[in-house]
Amino acid sequence: MKISTKGRYAVILMLDLATYNTGEPVRLKDIAKRQQISEKYLEQIISLLNKAGFVKSIRGPQGGYMLKNPPEKYTVGMILRQTEGSLAPVSIDDETSFERQSVTTRIWTKMEGAINEIVDGITLKDLVDWQMEQVGQYVI
Repeated sequence: MKISTKGRYAVILMLDLATYNTGEPVRLKDIAKRQQISEKYLEQIISLLNKAGFVKSIRGPQGGYMLKNPPEKYTVGMILRQTEGSLAPVSIDDETSFERQSVTTRIWTKMEGAINEIVDGITLKDLVDWQMEQVGQYVI
């Protein structure tokens, strides 16, 4: 399984919104500049996240986007599933014979479980905290 660019950028976009979660909307233009990602591409991603109910849009000159919920309410898995769909390493339909499917399905199921456990165990708040530690701004 490979996470698409859209999936990676969705996590980055949500992390940016969580990092700048001051109660004021964040403009997509500012996110694009900070993250060096095309604003047009971010528009496609924010549309998916908005439809999923992860962000709210504020119109007008002081408008932009905000997280609908606190950062600890979003996991990396929730975000990735909006862009990637299933995080399973293979589709069970890809197996050609019943014998192979019954034996190898165990592998794919275990892999999917491990992937889900990791991505569902990491919140946006965790990412913000890790980011602050990395840049030396974390206060204990």
